[in-house]
Amino acid sequence: MSLPSVLRSFAFVLPLILTASSVFAQMPNPYGAPISLENAKKAAAAAAAEARKNNWTMAIAITDPGSDLVYFEKMDGTQTGSVNVAIGKARSAALYKRPSKVWQDIVAGGGGGLRILGLEGAVPIEGGVPLVVDGKIVGAIGLSGGSGDQDGQCARAGADALK
Repeated sequence: MSLPSVLRSFAFVLPLILTASSVFAQMPNPYGAPISLENAKKAAAAAAAEARKNNWTMAIAITDPGSDLVYFEKMDGTQTGSVNVAIGKARSAALYKRPSKVWQDIVAGGGGGLRILGLEGAVPIEGGVPLVVDGKIVGAIGLSGGSGDQDGQCARAGADALK
C-alpha cells in the first residue's frame, strides 16, 4: 500500500474514531431518586403540547432510572405500534444514560456500529431522552408516532420542562 493511500485511509478512519468515542460516552450524570408522578406528568404534558402544536399524534412513555414505566399516555389517533416503541425508547435512554439517537447514529454508520443491534434494550431510533433534575438522571422519556426527528423534538420538549 502506497503512502498516499495509507494517508487517505487514515483521513477517512480518524473522524469515525473520534466520533465513535464521543458517541459511546454516556452522560456523566449519576442516577438520582426515581421521577415523581407529578414530574412525569409535567414532562409528558410538555411533550404532548409540542406534538399538538405540530399536529402530530404520539405515544408518550416516562420511566424511572431503572427503566420501569411510571407514566404513559397515547394521544387519540396514534398508531398502536407506537405504544411499545415509545416505552422501548424511554427504557433505552434510562438504562444507557444517553439519548436513543446516539444508537441511531452509530447504526447509521454501518460496519462495526451494527453490533449495537445486539445490545439488549438499546433502541436505535431517535425519540428517547434521559430526564435530568438537579444534575441527576431521574428517568427517561420516550415518544413514538412521527418520524424519528419529530419524536426527538417532542421528547426534548418534555425533558426541557424539568429544567
